[in-house]
Amino acid sequence: MKEIRDINILAIESSCDETAAAVVHNGREVCSNIISSQIDLHKLYGGVVPEIASRKHIEKINQVIEEALKEAGTRLDDIDAVAVTYGPGLVGALLVGVAEAKAIAYARHLPLIGVHHIEGHISANYIEHPELEPPFLCLVVSGGHTHLVCVRDYGKYEILGRTRDDAAGEAYDKVARAIGLGYPGGPKIDRLAKEGNPEAIVFPKAHIADAPYDFSFSGVKSAVLNYINGCQMKGESFRPADVAASFQKAVVDVLVDHSMKAAEEYGLGRFAIAGGVASNSALRESMKEACEERHLKFYHPSPIFCTDNAAMIGAAGYYEYLAGIRHGWDLNAVPNLRLGER
Repeated sequence: MKEIRDINILAIESSCDETAAAVVHNGREVCSNIISSQIDLHKLYGGVVPEIASRKHIEKINQVIEEALKEAGTRLDDIDAVAVTYGPGLVGALLVGVAEAKAIAYARHLPLIGVHHIEGHISANYIEHPELEPPFLCLVVSGGHTHLVCVRDYGKYEILGRTRDDAAGEAYDKVARAIGLGYPGGPKIDRLAKEGNPEAIVFPKAHIADAPYDFSFSGVKSAVLNYINGCQMKGESFRPADVAASFQKAVVDVLVDHSMKAAEEYGLGRFAIAGGVASNSALRESMKEACEERHLKFYHPSPIFCTDNAAMIGAAGYYEYLAGIRHGWDLNAVPNLRLGER
């Protein structure tokens, strides 16, 4: 793809409970990346409350955009296009970002580019790895998604496998709640697991016979809940750290196993991870070891670019811009948008 120099993208992300804006230069240089998190608000309820998230986005979105422009030392006059997440995600939350992006693009006569949220997560790897270019394989693991993707080219994806039920991050949150850790579950289980024995309890690892790259995490989640309930009914104690470590091992083993099977079959030599769960220390270490054993180049974003952020949307939006992708004023939020759809 022919590169166009000196393109500044103003990016907006509001798909769940982070209100974020960023300015990204030429797809890989992050000039600013502002995130207003709602974690402290939603942990009172044990998870994200969509209506509260939408209202908080409305309160914060102008503020984060102004701060992103200020931190980048740019003005709207310096922006070449506006990129925004338009799906998948919570419909009310997405609508706030989409409406804001359309208003700015319309008022400033700028191109409007709708970006798929998962494409943004994949593109987060471009930010810190200037040498990374398609094709490569990428495992996207977050609270709402678990996808094993072959990145054929910029903007061109083949989904090799996806979860049949719970996403990996969703299972983390539910197990964390069951052992009394609260929300958000992923980071808390990761920390507690370091104190436990991952071999203490054998939890199931699902493999789907007719779809070797698909995932299923409802079984291991249910097994953990049944184990805890069984201990409580018998009046027996259990070590939360052992439960956390054993659960995490079951999840990580499946993620690594499926990923490495795909890497061996497709032979691309490059493997990346992305999404909120990609910041999990056990997953990163296990995936790094597995890639080294197979002489694969392993890529992962820093934790700040794993969780929802606008810099990744700016990176994806840049390559959409180069490909000539433009959206009209009828752009709408699509909560169940599938990767590869326009």
